Amino acid sequence: MTDNNNSLDNKVAVITGAASGIGQATAIALAKAGAKIVLVDLNNRRAETTEEQIKQLGGECIFVDTDVADPKRVEQAIQQAVDTFKTIDIVFANAGINGTVAPIEDLTPDQWEETLTTNLKSTFLTIKYAIPHMKQNGGSIIITSSINGSRKFSGFGMSAYSSSKAGQVAFAKMAALELAQYKIRVNVICPGAIQTNIGENTFKQPEVEKIQIPVVYPEGSQPLEHGPGKPEQVADLVKFLASSSSSHISGTEIFIDGAETLL
Repeated sequence: MTDNNNSLDNKVAVITGAASGIGQATAIALAKAGAKIVLVDLNNRRAETTEEQIKQLGGECIFVDTDVADPKRVEQAIQQAVDTFKTIDIVFANAGINGTVAPIEDLTPDQWEETLTTNLKSTFLTIKYAIPHMKQNGGSIIITSSINGSRKFSGFGMSAYSSSKAGQVAFAKMAALELAQYKIRVNVICPGAIQTNIGENTFKQPEVEKIQIPVVYPEGSQPLEHGPGKPEQVADLVKFLASSSSSHISGTEIFIDGAETLL
């Protein structure tokens, strides 16, 4: 590996939601930069594929089957990372779902709870259990939020999702200040439309039609590339925030949406 500010040689990176989409692309990007990767996700073929790809690159990684909404399993995943690689330098709290998309009056308490737990509580759990293993040497924490709830509010029926994503931005800023004394940086990324599998965890209810306000962009809603971004583009941003190239950046949200939310 070359010796430069983007090198992550021998750094240990814990990535949640690592089996597909942004998590998978980031795991591969960080492995290429020299990091040892802890893949945290539910056990499935995508997880196996991600692990295989990293090992084919000559990278070191382990996979930990984890429900990120379960405190005990998250704590065990973090401990397994430390038992294997002795430390944690980078945390990418990326796991999340769109959940149920419905008007507020039709959204059930359980549906609200599922989205908030999977997105916001899991972020808290991942970071909470990682902190004791990062305090001595510092490091970088990156959280995947969204343009929804921070710069976009026309995702009709996505009140639970947007609330969870807005909560992540606030949590990141609180954590950045609290952890600065340990040289732990905390930043949050806000992707727009990205080609991922999150649609598989999206349950849009027909009642949404009654609250929709038509928003039409005759020339498209992605001005920069006229289409959704790629997971690899987000991975490049995460790699930058994980590296010493961003050593003075903390408590910041960064939008990566091709100017979509400036329309």
